[in-house]
Amino acid sequence: MPELPEVETIKRELEKAVLGKKITEVCVCNPKVIREPAPERLKKELTGATIKNILRRAKVLIFELSNGKSLVIHLKMTGQLVYPGIGKDARVVFHLSDGKTLDFNDRRLFAELRLLSDWKNLKFIQGLGPEPFDISLEQFKAMLDKKKTRIKPLLMDQTFISGIGNLYAAEALFRARIDPRRPASSLVDKEKELLFKEIKDTLREAIEHKGSSIDQYVQLTGRPGGYVKYHKVYGRQGKPCLVCKGTVKRIALGGRGTYFCPRCQK
Repeated sequence: MPELPEVETIKRELEKAVLGKKITEVCVCNPKVIREPAPERLKKELTGATIKNILRRAKVLIFELSNGKSLVIHLKMTGQLVYPGIGKDARVVFHLSDGKTLDFNDRRLFAELRLLSDWKNLKFIQGLGPEPFDISLEQFKAMLDKKKTRIKPLLMDQTFISGIGNLYAAEALFRARIDPRRPASSLVDKEKELLFKEIKDTLREAIEHKGSSIDQYVQLTGRPGGYVKYHKVYGRQGKPCLVCKGTVKRIALGGRGTYFCPRCQK
């Protein structure tokens, strides 16, 4: 699933490509990705609206429109936005006033489109925890206090802190030299400080390299992100650790595959 760096990359690219443009027509090729309202109503209310602002909340994109509505896009596992589109694999095609199209692709039909009067009222949005860049070190340390949950599943809990998923939780924990299986409450202050730093540094670096193309993620142009070659542990099971030369392991933790180095991470 695209995480904060991937969705932030798409958001920044959308701002350059489609901000201020009018939606002249909407073609729904597969209505299963539209959660609300009904496809015909969505098409009618989007047609003629101008894209006034583009926001990101956690892993969700929000198009604020000139008619007061907001188009909320959750890419989930396999959703893609491509501009200019070609329409070949699109589930929904947005025709724009520049004569080009924005394609919404989703091979497995897990993604979600919603047209809402107020995106802030969406239950998922209301349940989100703070974003990593919006909290101080002291707030982060206080959030971890008394949390008996293992640290990696906790970092992936969107109600605790939003935007971090399996990939970047694994990478940040490796860089902070913390075993993903440890209870969050077991971390001492120095470990919390280092983890906070490495979370932000990892996310910033991933954004700089346009995200990680795992599974179906692509940039708005359709090109892959460039951060995969910088991964320290994710997807590297059985390979030598880049620090100690030990073997990177993959275990199941919280129902997800978890990558770590048993020698480096304590």
